[in-house]
Amino acid sequence: MWIQRLLLLAPEVMRLLPEAWLALGWARLRQLRPFEDYSGQWGLRMEETSWKCNGWQEQSIRHISHAVELASRYTPWHSSCLVQAIAAMTLLRRRKLDCTLYLGTAKNAAGRLTAHAWVRSGPIYVTGEREMEAFTVVGIFGRRAVTATQTKIENKGRFLHECDETKGCSKNRRRI
Repeated sequence: MWIQRLLLLAPEVMRLLPEAWLALGWARLRQLRPFEDYSGQWGLRMEETSWKCNGWQEQSIRHISHAVELASRYTPWHSSCLVQAIAAMTLLRRRKLDCTLYLGTAKNAAGRLTAHAWVRSGPIYVTGEREMEAFTVVGIFGRRAVTATQTKIENKGRFLHECDETKGCSKNRRRI
């Protein structure tokens, strides 16, 4: 039965499943370290990424979401919401997609404090969407795939390349 469902998956999701499963394992292992050691890799605190993305990015985000959710069901370890969120962030970063990690808290029916983590990329909630409404956001980490420094370096390289082709550039415009 589950093999039939697996064969009905989109090829893109099928290709992502092993990577998602490994990312979940790596995220679970990192969670065994002190919180301060691994939380620094989540991005900039209290900064959200853009809510916009184009069509191919949206499709890729949906495939990642599906693969992480599906792979998390078949791990021998507990794949908590935080483990799923970190795994999704890893897959998004590899595809140069911006994402925002949200951490929230709430009180359960017994009055005890509970926590939840979820990830958004563009307008799509990649993980944790079903439960997020019940939680108050207490932390946001935005991770941009391309930093401003990388953009400047790429733009300078492109400008120099264009100058070499046109041969009309003056020396003062070819700064590095």
